[in-house]
Amino acid sequence: MGKTIRAIGLMSGTSMDGIDVALIETDGADDVVRGPCATFAYEAAFRSDLAAAIAETRTLPDRVTRTPSLARVEQDLTNRHADALAQFLQRQGLTPGDIGIVGFHGHTVLHAPERRLTVQIGDGAELARRSGIDVVYDLRAADCAAGGQGAPLAPVYHRALASKLPQRPLVLLNIGGVANV
Repeated sequence: MGKTIRAIGLMSGTSMDGIDVALIETDGADDVVRGPCATFAYEAAFRSDLAAAIAETRTLPDRVTRTPSLARVEQDLTNRHADALAQFLQRQGLTPGDIGIVGFHGHTVLHAPERRLTVQIGDGAELARRSGIDVVYDLRAADCAAGGQGAPLAPVYHRALASKLPQRPLVLLNIGGVANV
């Protein structure tokens, strides 16, 4: 077993209801201890702006192109994640120095794995600057480019959870935008 670190995951999902923040402690292999979590709700106006920006993405030719409204929403989304992270840390009595890494999913605005294309908005470098914590982000792109479905962390997390369970065979159901078994 390796050194245990605290990691925070940030997610804004297809429901567009808000930002989910979750803390785990892990050795990065088999040991995962789930900690506190919270949701920071989006107000109706931002959900509307996000939905409008997503509607514009249907014709994006690649991962880096941004329409003006998509760029504005991306900046707003990043700021909201930075604020949610700061509020979460404060509520938990933690400082940025207590956290080893932040996993920043951002928000998926275009997902076409059959085209090996996925686009998530959210500026991970800006989030790292604002939070003072190392941030990994844009996690889905390489998985899709390699022919995957854009969920590279799910199998690793599921393996860690299953490693402690004696039952075999074992099925894990991941219900997100779609259900994965």
